[in-house]
Amino acid sequence: MEITSVPVIFYAESTPNPSSMKFVANKMLIAEGATAQYYSVAETEGAPLPAKLFQFPFVKSVFVNANFITINKSDIVSWDDVTLDLREFLKDYMNKKLPVIENLPKQEVHTDSSFKQTTTVFTEHAAPQSETEHKIIEVLEEYIRPAVEQDGGLITFSSFQDGVVTVQLKGSCSGCPSSTVTLKSGIEALLKRMVPGVNEVVAEAL
Repeated sequence: MEITSVPVIFYAESTPNPSSMKFVANKMLIAEGATAQYYSVAETEGAPLPAKLFQFPFVKSVFVNANFITINKSDIVSWDDVTLDLREFLKDYMNKKLPVIENLPKQEVHTDSSFKQTTTVFTEHAAPQSETEHKIIEVLEEYIRPAVEQDGGLITFSSFQDGVVTVQLKGSCSGCPSSTVTLKSGIEALLKRMVPGVNEVVAEAL
């Protein structure tokens, strides 16, 4: 009996950022726990699919995570005009079994038994230097990251100094008009409540 592979399909999901669209596949596109963000074709060495996406003149950035790709576009086109073309391009590319990313950007691997009762967590967070930073990362991973990924984005820890947590926002979160409100009313409020010593959360400029 011949076993045939399931064709790869994509569907598009809007995000809170009107400049971003999330394209979700029915298979994993990248190694579990890894992510990759590209802001120009010059950054796509070892990343053939993002490089191809930058051939569309309206593409401003490409974010790859798990089974989805978030694309940020310029204002020269509307999503109504380009979403179908992007879906078809992604579907055709993946069904030709072409590589997505061959060389991932450098990732951080942190080992700590406090993270979700596992021994190793594969993330892009800056390495924690204190128990407080461990707790901040734990809260980001457990309570915040899933919701942000649902909207096609990613949040990672950068630093903690003098009560101020600095995070990086990627994917649909990058440049999103509502991200500042979410950062202050949601993320900052949660971290202040759950991690003693946190007074403020700010986004790192990329």
